[in-house]
Order: sequence, then structure tokens, then C-alpha cells
Amino acid sequence: MDIQNAIKPFEQMAAGSIIANGIEILQINVGYLCNLACRHCHVQAGPGRSELMSEKTMKICLRILQENSIPVIDITGGAPEMNPAMPWFLEECALLKRRLQVRTNGVILLEKDFSHFLDLYTRLGADVVVSLPHMDMKITNRQRGDGVYSRLIDAIRKLNEKGYGQKNSDLILNLVHNPGGAYLPGLQSSLEQQYRQALKEKFGIVFNNLFCITNMPIGRYLDYLKRTENYEDYMTALVNAFNPATLAGVMCRTTLSVAWDGKLYDCDFNQVLGMTVNHGAPENIADFDFHQLASRRIVTGDHCYACTAGAGSSCAGILTENDKMNCPAGEV
Repeated sequence: MDIQNAIKPFEQMAAGSIIANGIEILQINVGYLCNLACRHCHVQAGPGRSELMSEKTMKICLRILQENSIPVIDITGGAPEMNPAMPWFLEECALLKRRLQVRTNGVILLEKDFSHFLDLYTRLGADVVVSLPHMDMKITNRQRGDGVYSRLIDAIRKLNEKGYGQKNSDLILNLVHNPGGAYLPGLQSSLEQQYRQALKEKFGIVFNNLFCITNMPIGRYLDYLKRTENYEDYMTALVNAFNPATLAGVMCRTTLSVAWDGKLYDCDFNQVLGMTVNHGAPENIADFDFHQLASRRIVTGDHCYACTAGAGSSCAGILTENDKMNCPAGEV
């Protein structure tokens, strides 16, 4: 069966177009360079990537943030720490007095050339989001690389020592769970409780929140699904688990994604697919127009089923407690 032809167009399933409802988060991808090459990485980041945001583009982002009251600055990569201008950019973002959040792979904070970011994040009060796909060492190492699990535990411990994730601390540490196979995440509240108990008992480490994110069938994860002949089953599972209750909260409604080269996207998934904002909205940060972008029509595709399956999925975890039955596909 040709699964692509069998899937109903997303906007048809959603009973209409998705329209943005403001810009509450400016998500800035400062480059695809990374010290890891994780199997589930949708941006296909790795040591061999050369794409890095320039200081010129960063300055444009800062100007846009100065001129517009966008409350959250969400910095991602790759490993954002590997952009040489990252320390300066973080300092400038912090001066804007917005909520500042950085998505890090964690283990880079253990490397000599990047360990200073621990102190920098602490001093600036940046929220830190770390990917810890699974409580099981073998599953995490299978997704992120041999030896990564133990290094992640060390990195989280160092963040805890700085005050991150601790009770009565303003330093926020959030973890991200990704399924280890071709199936949807489990119930976020239950997984968070399991993570919290297991990590505390085994390693004495703590965190604030766990975000469950559905693996997106694009990038390196798409290659893996096709190589293991799980793509058709996985897409079928996503479509069958489509939950209309998630549509009101999909992240593209309030998030604008800026790529390393300044191009604008409805989300970082569209960024990977080269699907820039459309329908008359400016396609580059240099041409930013808040009114047009805050009410733009979202560009959708089959991958959008991943964000709307089950309890939904976003960069901040689930979208609704109104969860449909998670439909497992073939085990990876």
C-alpha cells in the first residue's frame, strides 16, 4: 500500500486551516552543529554540520524582540552551545527580561570547552531543557549513543548542584522523553512520576517537569523508520490516534521558528522540511511583520499528525489531558 496516498490531507482531517493566534514564543535555532548524532534527531544535527547562525542574524532577532513584546525566547540547535556567538547572544537575550529557555543535549556541558555554560545559564537564570529519552540506560544509549546515559546523569547532577530543579529554586530544569520505538509516548503524568522516583532513588537527582514528545517522522528518525520497515505502521498509528482536542493547543499557533539563516517557519519541524511560512507572511526575520505573522495560516503536512496524536505533542510536552488510546506500531 502507498501510505502517502492513503493518508487523508491533514487540513481535511482538521476540518480546516490552522491559524496562528499571536506570537508568544520566538524559537531560535542557532545551528545544526552538535557533538552528538542522535538517532531520533529530526534536524539531523551532528559533528559534521556546518550551519551556524551569524551574529548579523542574531542582532536582527534581538531587534525584533526589542520592538515586539514576545514573552519567551527559546534557543535550540543542534547543540546551541557550539555556536561561537552563543555566550554573547545569551547575555543580550537576558537583558530583554523575557523568559529565556535553552534546549541542550546535556552532555556537552561536561566538555572542557563548554562547561562554562553551566555558570552562564545559572547567572542568567535561563530555563534549561535536557533530553533524557528514557529511564532505561540501554534505550537512551540506543537513541543517543553509547555512554550518553551516564554522562547525562552527571550533567543533570551538575545542574542540580547549581540549584536547577531544586525545591524553592527559580532555576528551572525540564527533561524530555521520547519513545524508544515506533509508538506514541505513554501518559505524561505517569511517566513524570516514574522518572522522578527512579532518578531520585538511583542517582539522587531532581528536575521540575517532564515533557513527552512524539518522535517526528522526518529527518534521521524517518530514515530509521524506513530502514526498519516501520514507516507505514507508524504513520498509520499516528493517523488512527488523531485527536481533534489537540488542535487548539498545537505549538505553531503561538510559536514562530527562526532558522540559522534567518528564514521563518511555523515550527522547527517545518524548518527541517524547508516549508517556510506562507500565504503572504514574511519568510525571513529581516522582513518581520508582527501583525502578518501573528495571524498567519499555518503550513501543514502529513508530519502534523505526530503533534495531534493521542494527548498531542509540543516542545512543552502534551497538549491535552483528553488522550485517545495510544496505538503501538511495530516495535523498533
